[in-house]
Amino acid sequence: MNFKNGSELEALCMETGKSMAQVCIEREVELSGRSEENIREEMKLNYVVMKNAVERAKNETLHSMGGLIGGEAQKLHARMQSGKTVCGTRISKAMAAAMGVMEVNASMGLIVAAPTAGSCGILPGAVLTTAEAYGWDEEQILDALFVAGAIGLIIMRNATVSGAEGGCQAETGSAAAMAAAGIVSVLGGSPRQALDAAAVALKNVMGLVCDPIAGLVESPCQKRNAIGVANALLSAEISLAGIPSIVPFDEVVDAAYRVGKKMPMELRETALGGLAATPTACSLCSRIYN
Repeated sequence: MNFKNGSELEALCMETGKSMAQVCIEREVELSGRSEENIREEMKLNYVVMKNAVERAKNETLHSMGGLIGGEAQKLHARMQSGKTVCGTRISKAMAAAMGVMEVNASMGLIVAAPTAGSCGILPGAVLTTAEAYGWDEEQILDALFVAGAIGLIIMRNATVSGAEGGCQAETGSAAAMAAAGIVSVLGGSPRQALDAAAVALKNVMGLVCDPIAGLVESPCQKRNAIGVANALLSAEISLAGIPSIVPFDEVVDAAYRVGKKMPMELRETALGGLAATPTACSLCSRIYN
């Protein structure tokens, strides 16, 4: 059940008649020697951490170590309750969840790096919000996370999820691709549609730089998680509507890797370029580090 790329994953699904989630689980069984039950229990722990992080930010006013973010999730929830949203309830709720998980991360709370700490809000924000809207049970949520894991594995194997190596596209782009594929798979999309959703999400932010103010995973990272969760949802919607990605997923991954390699080092998590090099950011950096 091993696979190196999206094409091989799709082929396994077609040959065996098994879902992407099941293929991913059986791969873990073969590689680890553990039981399927044990592997699903481990994924459940990740789900619980994600859920708790979303709830914590909703119910507590958190403050980041650098002081750049904190309380944004609560502000978004308050706006939703007012009934005056530009984005609509579902996207607003997903944004609040994604930004809230980033608040938990920046205040030294427990999160799941999915695939990184800098993109940790996107997968829980997209999947848990969709799960609530559709009434998914726990097993469906876990299936979405297994599919997301398969997409993340493929990107890590053939490209990178590191902002220091590939820019923010490698972090928030990968996270959105993972979430989009997981959602499409559980909502009845085919393996090809799940891969198309991942491709759309990744190419939507191709070339996005990583420029954290003061070198902290706070700003603009938090708002890029909000963009990322919206990216995941719209990419899933596009694919489920039957609109394919013109460029296949594996080729999008290859292209993103090449683009990341061409970025100057100032735009790859060094805090030497982009927003991090603006006068305001430099002033904030001086204040934070005295």
